[in-house]
Amino acid sequence: MGTIYKRNNTYWLKYYRNGKPYYESTGSSKETEAKKLLKRREGEISEGKLPGIYFDRVKFDELAKDFLTDYRINQKKSLVRAERSTGHLKDYFEGFKVSQITTPHIQSYIETRQDEGAANATINRELSALKRMLNMGARQTPPKVDRVPYIPMLKENNTRKGFFEHGDYLALKDALPDYLKGFVTFAYKTGWRVSEISNLTWGQVDRDQGIVKLEPGETKNDEGRTVYLDEELKEVFNCQWEIRKKGQKLLPYVFPNWDGSDKVKRFDKAWNKACQDAVIGKRLFHDLRRTAIRNMVRAGIPERVAMMVSGHKTRSVFERYNIVNDTDLKLAAQKQEAYLQGQNGYKKVTIVDFPKKEGANQ
Repeated sequence: MGTIYKRNNTYWLKYYRNGKPYYESTGSSKETEAKKLLKRREGEISEGKLPGIYFDRVKFDELAKDFLTDYRINQKKSLVRAERSTGHLKDYFEGFKVSQITTPHIQSYIETRQDEGAANATINRELSALKRMLNMGARQTPPKVDRVPYIPMLKENNTRKGFFEHGDYLALKDALPDYLKGFVTFAYKTGWRVSEISNLTWGQVDRDQGIVKLEPGETKNDEGRTVYLDEELKEVFNCQWEIRKKGQKLLPYVFPNWDGSDKVKRFDKAWNKACQDAVIGKRLFHDLRRTAIRNMVRAGIPERVAMMVSGHKTRSVFERYNIVNDTDLKLAAQKQEAYLQGQNGYKKVTIVDFPKKEGANQ
């Protein structure tokens, strides 16, 4: 099927696939090495595979470009995160051939990112992006990747600890500027993402019925959502409506920024200052989302309903967000005691102090 020939001191191969000739340098002056490579190429062709020389022409940069193109044409909402992960991968793998992306190199990348201070969860997102790039390349016609290497994932602590006690939330709300009070109140009670609240328009609100709706495609998980407003939130939306009527610019957004010129966007400085003034320590806005889930579950709201309000798609959120504190543990002990006292034959243990003998150690 193929032949070996020499150019200067280097052996070259010539072989055929579907009648098309392929020429490949072995990079070696040893005939035995050339014969081994020719035998491997002939084996690949006999199995219906493209010869390895084809995959050696494909580089990481091409896979990364295809990966981001897939995100754009499918209008995936996590495009920004994908671009960020690709940027870190490119810093290490740029110029790598597909055949050079091996497990040892991937492990070296992990060590590099850890030395840079990246968290395990962040590195895992980047490794997931790399795995998707390689899998996409392997599925293409013709394929750009002949094999996907083993990609080790890191152990990560998936428990999220940040949340608000009710007193902390009230202190924060009092310290916030007026234009953010309603914004934060809605987040505290519904657990919506900051982007979903800032993009909320009056077209999605029925004040007469006390309903707020997000249509399919307007949320991160592409599923629709309906929230019924309680009395406090109804008052918040009525106040926001009055603010809208008094504003110089008629905006479609429910929550305008401080001067009423646009929707609420970045408010890091106002948030951090309010946390400091409220003396509650550094907090994240996302802590409100965790708190809303925890509060709904503890209020007895079924988990499925809580997920429909907050927009969580998988039940794993309860393992991450529904944090147990000391009060929960004490309440569990009290409930167990009350249950046992109601059982037949339950007797409460009484501790008796026996008198000590004279001369015994006190």
